[in-house]
Amino acid sequence: MTVSNDDELRQLEAIGRIVANTLKAMGAAIEPGITTGELDRIGRRLMEDAGARPGPELCYDFPGATCISVNEEVAHGIPGERRIAPGDLVNIDVSAEKNGIFADTGASFAVPPVSTSIERLCRDGRRAMWTGIRQVGVNKPLAGIGQAIGEFARRHRYTLVRNLASHGVGHSLHEEPTEIATWPDRSERRTITEGLVFTVEPFLSLGAKLAERGDDAWTLVSEPKAATVQYEHTIVATRRGALVVTLPG
Repeated sequence: MTVSNDDELRQLEAIGRIVANTLKAMGAAIEPGITTGELDRIGRRLMEDAGARPGPELCYDFPGATCISVNEEVAHGIPGERRIAPGDLVNIDVSAEKNGIFADTGASFAVPPVSTSIERLCRDGRRAMWTGIRQVGVNKPLAGIGQAIGEFARRHRYTLVRNLASHGVGHSLHEEPTEIATWPDRSERRTITEGLVFTVEPFLSLGAKLAERGDDAWTLVSEPKAATVQYEHTIVATRRGALVVTLPG
């Protein structure tokens, strides 16, 4: 999607706030003993009460309103009877549609008590995302996002999952520009245009380099097995940099 007028921007900001508020509420509800299905129902209710429709379900017939991935699961975890336990690392990915416009956001949450290395991974996962977001601007190279995140990961001795990429969003959940690498990609030659809407969502890890199919048709797990976090915002490229639309408010 390329935002071309104020009305489109207002609609994008509206759905952006909905998914951001949903993510915030789901994160606050995480506690030992709650199931991922219960968390998902919280998210569904909040989105539907705001007049939005869950993105994964709408677009892909995903068996849940949100994706909730725990520990070895990197992405697309199916909500269900799994109970959250102390020490778990929980990723929640929330996307939704309202009035024909989509937004997408996500974050990882560590359930105390956790090790210092996991606390640091969560902190640095957010930092990696913002490192990429700061590279966004009109006429700047898309490759700059992955180059900056890659340098951050190298400097702090992390790995990046290299087969889960950022993507365009807006008129659909996944659209052009597709496969925006959040790692260094020398083949990337595209340029960021004014009004372009896309996600920035690096997967920062203590050792994983790929996401592979798990035990069902949806869930992706880390390879090699390692703690991995994902943080994601939907942004609009402007002449002043990135306008983040998935902030709670």
